[in-house]
Amino acid sequence: MEPSVRTARLAGLLYLITVVTGIFSLIYVPGQTNVHGDAAATVANIRASEALFRTAIAAGAIGYTAFLLLPLALYRLLSPVNNDIAVVMVVLAVICVPIYFVALANQLDVLTLLEADRIQAASTAEQLQARAMSLLDAYRNRVFVSEIFWGLWLLPFGYLVFKSGFLPRILGMVLMIGCFSYLITYFGELLLPHLAIPHFVMWPAAFGEIATCLWLLIVGVRKTPLSVGQVR
Repeated sequence: MEPSVRTARLAGLLYLITVVTGIFSLIYVPGQTNVHGDAAATVANIRASEALFRTAIAAGAIGYTAFLLLPLALYRLLSPVNNDIAVVMVVLAVICVPIYFVALANQLDVLTLLEADRIQAASTAEQLQARAMSLLDAYRNRVFVSEIFWGLWLLPFGYLVFKSGFLPRILGMVLMIGCFSYLITYFGELLLPHLAIPHFVMWPAAFGEIATCLWLLIVGVRKTPLSVGQVR
């Protein structure tokens, strides 16, 4: 197996880990525990599903460790196309990782709060619920901040895929469009909080990332890529 194919499949595996753990920790588990506008029900759900909540934290840590390594593997694969843009891709991807790990600390703080007998003895149920919800809000806010970089890194990534010659150009186009899917969603939710952003806005990002992940993992790269001079 050529080194570029091995690198592509490693990137695909890291991407798959990122996608699967992200869906589990960011979508599935919050859907099982969070009740919008009901602090008592949310806290009760976390207590009743503590193992699930802890698994989500572990999955988040695994997923973002994979996401830290992913752009490095992609850099090795795509830097011959354009090294400067590949560096930008890595920086935009990696910058959100420490933000997310701080967010995970907020989730751990929720568990500490709900388990600490000393704190519970000195607090009413309403106070405890309010503090837990404040920590969950801090978690969501930090994840929200990191979302802008989830989008921004797709622009240089998509460009490199488009220009590579050894990956399908359509994937690069969709990834670049996916960048703007994230940006529209982020700034729409920030500036127009009472306006529901249609779900189809995120379709290009979801399709582009999942399709690229599967292509890298299953196909790897084309055996006869264009030369670097041709793809620039």
